[in-house]
Amino acid sequence: MKHVYIIGSKGIPAKYGGFETFVEKLTEYQVDRNIQYHVACMTENSAKSGITDKHFEHNGAKCFNIDVPNIGPARAIYYDITALKYAIQLAKNNEDYQPIFYVLACRIGPFVGNLKRQIVELGGHLLVNPDGHEWMRAKWSYPVRRYWKYSEQLMVKHANLLICDSKTIERYISEEYRQYNPRTKYIAYGTDLEKSKLNKDNPEVVKWFREKDILQSSYYLVVGRFVPENNFETMIREFMKSNSKKDFILITNVEKNRFYDQLQRETRFNDDKRIKFVGTVYDQELLKYIRENAFAYIHGHEVGGTNPSLLEALSSTRLNLLLDVGFNREVGKEEALYWNRTEDNLSILINTLETNKSKNGSWLNKTKKVISKSFTWDFVVNEYENEFLNRG
Repeated sequence: MKHVYIIGSKGIPAKYGGFETFVEKLTEYQVDRNIQYHVACMTENSAKSGITDKHFEHNGAKCFNIDVPNIGPARAIYYDITALKYAIQLAKNNEDYQPIFYVLACRIGPFVGNLKRQIVELGGHLLVNPDGHEWMRAKWSYPVRRYWKYSEQLMVKHANLLICDSKTIERYISEEYRQYNPRTKYIAYGTDLEKSKLNKDNPEVVKWFREKDILQSSYYLVVGRFVPENNFETMIREFMKSNSKKDFILITNVEKNRFYDQLQRETRFNDDKRIKFVGTVYDQELLKYIRENAFAYIHGHEVGGTNPSLLEALSSTRLNLLLDVGFNREVGKEEALYWNRTEDNLSILINTLETNKSKNGSWLNKTKKVISKSFTWDFVVNEYENEFLNRG
């Protein structure tokens, strides 16, 4: 039996988030029962599902709750360190043979050296998912960015293997840290190809579109966190300059968001009736239906790895307009349309799409074929199981 301890997600059952969904799907789609997953969970995340026990099972995985004090931005670092220590002790107690400790994200680099020594003493392996360029995110102050970069360096140094869900990140790790000769492997993030179970007459569909005052198939859509590095400012400014008669629907949480308030003052987007912030949509079937019935999806993420919301759009939305960066190109390939932050670039693309509608058909639904080859959960889980079972 191969024991795999997963550290760094908020836990399962998943409530939101990329890493949480990944762990949920990795355990849900498990095929080879010679793997036993152990998943670290935040106590508060488990409580959302009514789980209060220290240890519990979900999708066949043995889960353990970690209490995390409310200590501000350092909470995630505290959580990962505490969870990894607890996992190492569990592996010792269980006398696991060559256990694998898979750490999601590079938050604990300055502290990982001693923990790696303990893993080596167990005959174990430290695997790391470097995630995206956390140190580039605009929300962090300069000292915090320096910490993330230094932490990433040390995680790369100590990892036996870095599993990258983006080829762009894999190249970056290999080039930036070549002094450590890092071992890397590319395994994509996954997504669901099933169509929504809802139709236009379902009560929740009728209610949502009526409440938000939106016409089906007559809107551009974006889904994602409302942060500067996702290029919301460019998308909003460019849409406002376009001649489109359609709406621009933004599914995102902007409560108590200073960036939202600043952008509203600077762009006056609230004066443009086409720009509609509609909050979040937690009903996954409804969200899938909203994606399927958009005229087009606009994607502006530029510092993450393979972004889950992008994969979901590529698998369900007929027309996709992506920011032209490596992360997005490697997924959308030549089957999507691309824009950059040059002034008027996106607005011209939007105007072109709406004035040359006869040409749009050649782009419709093409990206789903790309997704179905390499980004299904079945494919991704098989890649992970092979890696885990062949290690040791």
